Amino acid sequence: MKLVCLDLEGVLVPEIWIAFSKAAGIPELSRTTRDEPDYDLLMKFRLDILAKNKLRLSDIQKVIAGLEPLEGAAEFTARLRKKTQLVILSDTFEEFAKPLMAKLGYPTLFCNSLNIDPDGIICGYHLRQKNGKKEAVRAFKALNMDVFAAGDSFNDLAMIREAQSGCLFCPPQKIRGDHPDIPCVENHTDMLARIERFLEDT
Repeated sequence: MKLVCLDLEGVLVPEIWIAFSKAAGIPELSRTTRDEPDYDLLMKFRLDILAKNKLRLSDIQKVIAGLEPLEGAAEFTARLRKKTQLVILSDTFEEFAKPLMAKLGYPTLFCNSLNIDPDGIICGYHLRQKNGKKEAVRAFKALNMDVFAAGDSFNDLAMIREAQSGCLFCPPQKIRGDHPDIPCVENHTDMLARIERFLEDT
């Protein structure tokens, strides 16, 4: 059996923190896993800024409610799910992702969760699993599944390398340059074509 594992933000939907950064007028919050490979360091940085500006989960959720999938992403996921199983492996949080999943037709999502205090302040986060994307792909392989994985950031590299096949989707130049052996695609049409070749390969 073959399975496709995709990152969420930057591949199927806009980067949530970038969108919130613009809405809140805080440029520092635009930093993402495309820029910072250390996820714990990045999240501490984000939470410190939220606390300093007294921003709540509800403030972020209001911005997320207005986001739409990237152009062509909903059609891409609909076509893909007719061909094979799709699992989204993301370092986002379930409190962020739920409305976006509805707009993508409710694919399966593995992600993290937030710690919220009684006032709605984000006071921490809980990782589903350390190196969760890579470990999920490894677990699927242990179930005798062949996995195709794709993403756009530093935190996607391990799962792509763990999978039997995969690619980067519109990655920044730094990642392209440092990992020239991983194929890159620039749009959902080309990614679907690469996945179709993977599915046809016996």
